Amino acid sequence: MRNVKAAGDSRHARTGKDGAFYNADGVLLATVESFNSNVNYSNAKYSVLGDAQEHETANTFAVSLTMSQIVVEDDVFIQELFEAMKTQEMPVWNFRGSLLGRNGSEELVVYRECIPSGQVDLQNISVGDVIKRNWNFFVNRPPKLQKLLGIS
Repeated sequence: MRNVKAAGDSRHARTGKDGAFYNADGVLLATVESFNSNVNYSNAKYSVLGDAQEHETANTFAVSLTMSQIVVEDDVFIQELFEAMKTQEMPVWNFRGSLLGRNGSEELVVYRECIPSGQVDLQNISVGDVIKRNWNFFVNRPPKLQKLLGIS
């Protein structure tokens, strides 16, 4: 066998049951079914005399955060969103995403100054399905990696 590491150690692979999503006060948002965060880089292209190849240099990045929330009751998020539409002053939230390792290690990422961005479900109802509310946020501060997941 050439690959003796086989993607780290598969005994330490994590699934969704090992993840959690918290508000800024450390309260588990228990009705969140899934969440994900992404970073999108936009580079500036340029070309120089005497070189036929186009080049890029780092320019900007944007971080987005999405979550799917099971609707159990009208929580603080939807209440603040409706109040924001009324007052036209958008809410700002902070979140923490956590992934627990098998050995007790934890990957912890903090997302600060998150504001609604794009489409947010007010009501999303269909026959025969659990009612969910999808949220999209723009993260206005770079995410902070507070703890690292490990296998040692």
